[in-house]
Amino acid sequence: MRTHLNPLAAVRNLGILAHVDAGKTTVTERILFATGTTHKRGEVHDGTTVTDFDPQERDRGITIFAAAVSCAWDGHRINLIDTPGHIDFADEVERALRVLDGAVAVFDAVAGVEPQSESVWRQADRHGVPRIAFVNKMDRAGADLDAAVASIRERLHPAPLVVQVPIGTEDTFTGVVDLVRMRALLWDDGGSVEETPVPDGLRSEAVARRRALDEAVAELHPGALEEFCDTGTLSEGTLSSALREVTRDGVGVVVLCGSAYRNRGVEPLLDAVVAYLPSPLDVPPVPGTHEGEEQTRPADPEAPAAALAFKVHATPTGRLTYLRIYSGTIEKGDTLWDATARRTERIGRILRVRADRHAPLDRAVAGDIVAVVGLKSARAGSTLCAPGAPLVLEPPGVPEPVVSVAVESRRAGDTDRLASGLSRLTEEDPSLVVRTDPETGQTVLSGMGELHLEVAVEKLRRELALEVNVGRPRVSYRETVGRGVSGLVFRHVKQDGGAGQFAHVVLDVEPHEEGGFEFRSAVVGGRVPQEYVRAVEAGCRDALAEGPLGGHPVTGLRVTLTDGATHVKDSSDTAFRTAGRLGLREALRACAMVLLEPVVEVTVTVPEDAVGGVLGDLAARRGRVTGSVTRAGAAIVTATVPLAELFGYATRLRSRTQGRGTFTARPTGYAPAPVASPER
Repeated sequence: MRTHLNPLAAVRNLGILAHVDAGKTTVTERILFATGTTHKRGEVHDGTTVTDFDPQERDRGITIFAAAVSCAWDGHRINLIDTPGHIDFADEVERALRVLDGAVAVFDAVAGVEPQSESVWRQADRHGVPRIAFVNKMDRAGADLDAAVASIRERLHPAPLVVQVPIGTEDTFTGVVDLVRMRALLWDDGGSVEETPVPDGLRSEAVARRRALDEAVAELHPGALEEFCDTGTLSEGTLSSALREVTRDGVGVVVLCGSAYRNRGVEPLLDAVVAYLPSPLDVPPVPGTHEGEEQTRPADPEAPAAALAFKVHATPTGRLTYLRIYSGTIEKGDTLWDATARRTERIGRILRVRADRHAPLDRAVAGDIVAVVGLKSARAGSTLCAPGAPLVLEPPGVPEPVVSVAVESRRAGDTDRLASGLSRLTEEDPSLVVRTDPETGQTVLSGMGELHLEVAVEKLRRELALEVNVGRPRVSYRETVGRGVSGLVFRHVKQDGGAGQFAHVVLDVEPHEEGGFEFRSAVVGGRVPQEYVRAVEAGCRDALAEGPLGGHPVTGLRVTLTDGATHVKDSSDTAFRTAGRLGLREALRACAMVLLEPVVEVTVTVPEDAVGGVLGDLAARRGRVTGSVTRAGAAIVTATVPLAELFGYATRLRSRTQGRGTFTARPTGYAPAPVASPER
């Protein structure tokens, strides 16, 4: 067992990332079994997994909620988060990545990089999270490590550094050759591992692949290059050290392989996590702000406390708030400052988490991921810090919802319980939004997809025993400017006793290719003072909430204030803000507006004999096919389809393919809709 001068060097905070069905949860279960955290291997198909503990996860056989578990390996504390693979739950992945130091990306040895693998990889890129790759399911028919590595290189663009060679293929996969230490690892049917010399039949291939690994690492690491040029090879110590540095710098990704289901390859994966992924000491001090000034906090237990809440879970026995502690130490009974809500919070209990089970702790230090009980106002994204050293950490980004349904309680007496249940849902999941439709008075629940909303409504039914009616899903449209207007004059004059209001503005409106909203002022000679220019911009932003076509939010435009006039007594911020709002509304009515609808990239995997019907169905849904390949007897069709046309597609696809077809979808933005919104 290793010892460390600083205990934080023995901590690893990592996530398991992957496409649906690549085997994330099975990898997590095998890690828990290998580390002695569990004494029985949980299976997704049996509903016996530790991390998929929610009844819906077990019923559906997919991960829905990010689950944290803690285990120990080789003297290290590993805090592990098993994340969802379905695009509808991408916000769970986003919040997990915000607090993690590293990740294991799991790939299917047959399919390689799949659409959602690519999406979560890009999310990890944005957060600068170092990764290692685990090519899973090496025992499947059609498994090909080299093809999977090629897809990583082509689609994800890091330098894949393969450190293992499989022993056997498909059904005969029994172990791996470790290229770093040049040894063979063999597993028996019970999952026990034996270390042996490299088999004679694989020795020449292993030597050639080790040479290729040395060359690839030397290209990425100056120290390794120097040794390689001097000796023509790399020592085990130099290679390990260089692999650690290129992984943490993000210029390369170490690739391992195995079969989690058969319990083969898990121990070397854990060794790689410890060897290559960073500890809290290896990541830069966390940045934050206080009163507009940037500050950083080091991962030091003696520094002032700073922690980020990344998940809230309401249980029958109380409210659990999951924290990543970036600096300082928190103890049971401590009072912390919620810098986001600007109020104090008291820590009732601190818990070491193992999915839905918990072990009490007296204290937690920098680098830890724990759950606490007793916080009343903290939400996902809240910063908790020492009262004497306030700091606000950057919260995880929350995506805009794209699908909405109307919900109402079947029994009149349950209206208040429904409102309370919806409030709890949005507290746990910030990507869910509840609002009241001003036209119909209906309660509208919005989220990231059909499945996301289905899961949320089912949670209301199961946990609160509420009977609810749900309307047909509707997508979130946008409006944009197709052809603009220039020189639109708007005068806001109001005189109703007392001080009046006067504002005169001249606006140009044009399309903005990059999307979003841009405001510029071209006023000369001080005809509109700077403080009034800011008020006009604020008014224009107010006007973006509802467009002229159907009351949808407006995006993709540039507004220029070209001229204006003021009144000595009657001009004010309020008057110019009103002029900006009403003036832009009038300008938009004069523009040629375009309705935008959300579109998604759909990847459909079907038997070859069903391709014709699937292509016809996609065309009927206004889909545009962008690619089609055949792999291992199945056809994989990629198409861009309007989100509104995908409602009910899962059922339709199953019926067309006798239950053998599957599909995944990921948002790609907005595109012009052929007709006006059907919702207004």
